[in-house]
Amino acid sequence: MKLGMEEMEASLSMSPYEALHHFASRSAVVIFSSSECCMSTVAKRLLFSLGVGPTVVELDRHAAGTAIHALLFQLSGPQQPLPAVFVGGKFLGGVQTLVATHIKGTLIPLLKQEGALWL
Repeated sequence: MKLGMEEMEASLSMSPYEALHHFASRSAVVIFSSSECCMSTVAKRLLFSLGVGPTVVELDRHAAGTAIHALLFQLSGPQQPLPAVFVGGKFLGGVQTLVATHIKGTLIPLLKQEGALWL
């Protein structure tokens, strides 16, 4: 699910930190992404293939995208900040963490626990 114009406009009055928190806690799974990022596409496709409909925030199409991206740099440490996957309002990590969590068999239980999957 992509953000609507109303949601994007409402976030313009927020600080970058408030916007990040607002979006990350908006639904069970949120991906901060760039529309041109191939790793973001991998993360989205993995989640869609599992039956998850994440909220996707395309930072290159958002007025506060640059500032939110800078915050994600701080949050992700030495890893590439995009895509940034949040599950249950908590930062899970990037595409490497997402895939590793899936391979370990802990992603689906986490998604079920947070209400992103029902089966």
